[in-house]
Amino acid sequence: MSNYVIFTDSGCDTSAEVLNEWGIIKKDLTFRFEGVDKEYLDSEMPVKEFYQRMRDGEIAKTSAINSETFKEAFKAELDKGNDVLFVAFSSGISATYNSGRIAVEELKEEYPDRTLYAVDSLCASVGNGLLLYMLSEKKKEGASIDEAYQFLMDNRMSIAHWFTVEDLKYLKRGGRISAASAFVGTVLNIKPVLHVDEEGKLINMAKVRGRKAALKTLADKYTETALNPENGLVFIGQTDSMDDAKALAAMLKERHGVDVKLFSDVGPVIGAHTGPGLVVMCFPAKER
Repeated sequence: MSNYVIFTDSGCDTSAEVLNEWGIIKKDLTFRFEGVDKEYLDSEMPVKEFYQRMRDGEIAKTSAINSETFKEAFKAELDKGNDVLFVAFSSGISATYNSGRIAVEELKEEYPDRTLYAVDSLCASVGNGLLLYMLSEKKKEGASIDEAYQFLMDNRMSIAHWFTVEDLKYLKRGGRISAASAFVGTVLNIKPVLHVDEEGKLINMAKVRGRKAALKTLADKYTETALNPENGLVFIGQTDSMDDAKALAAMLKERHGVDVKLFSDVGPVIGAHTGPGLVVMCFPAKER
C-alpha cells in the first residue's frame, strides 16, 4: 500500500502546528485590504491585528488559491512516491476546491500510476478542521487512501456548523443580509444564527435578540442534533471573541458534561466576511 499525504487549505481555520500533529499540509488563501497593494497569506498577519484593523474600518478582500500553487505542492509529494488526498473547504463559499481539482486532474495525466483525490468537504472553518481531525484518526488506524476518500464522502454531511456574529455590517457588506435588515437588526440588537447547509453555503436560520440568546441557541442546536451529546466531539472557532466562545463551551459542559476538543482562531480569509465577534461551533450530528 502506497503512502499518501493529506493536503488542505487555510479555510479549515486550524493552526499549522495542530495540522502538523495530524500529519496534514496546509496551503494558505490570501487577502488584502482595500487601498493597500500588499497581499497577505491567511496565516501571515496576527489575528488580533487583523480584527482591530476591521474594527477601525478597513475592508479586506480575499482570494482563492490558484491551481498552479496546488499543482506545485502536489507534484513535490508525487515525486517522492506519495499519493495525494486534497480536502478543500466548501465550494459553496470559495473557488479553492475547483483550483485543487484542476491540479489533481492535470497531475493524474502526468502520474498515471499514482492515486490523487480532490474532495469538496462542503464544510467551512472549524467544521473542515473537525472533518480533517477525524480523517487523520482514520489514517492513524491504517486506512488506505481509497478508504480515506470514502470516509470523507460518507461523513462530510454529518458535520454540523452553527454560528453567530456580533455586528451585522460585515454580513451586509458580503451580501448575506440587506442593508435594511442590518440597520433594523442593529437598532433592535438582533443577532442572526446561521449554519452551513448541504450545499456548503451559509444560510440564515434564526434571529434572536441579544448575544446571550444567540449563544444559547447554538447550545440548543447541539442538544437537539448532536450525534452523541454526552460524549461529543466539539470544535469552536472565534474571531477575537474568546470569552463568548468559552461561555458557549461552559453551556455545553453544564448540560452534557462535554469538553470542547479544540478552540481555534478563525483566520482573516473567513473573518473578512464575518468580522470580529464570530463564534462558530461544529460537531458530528444526526443532521446538518
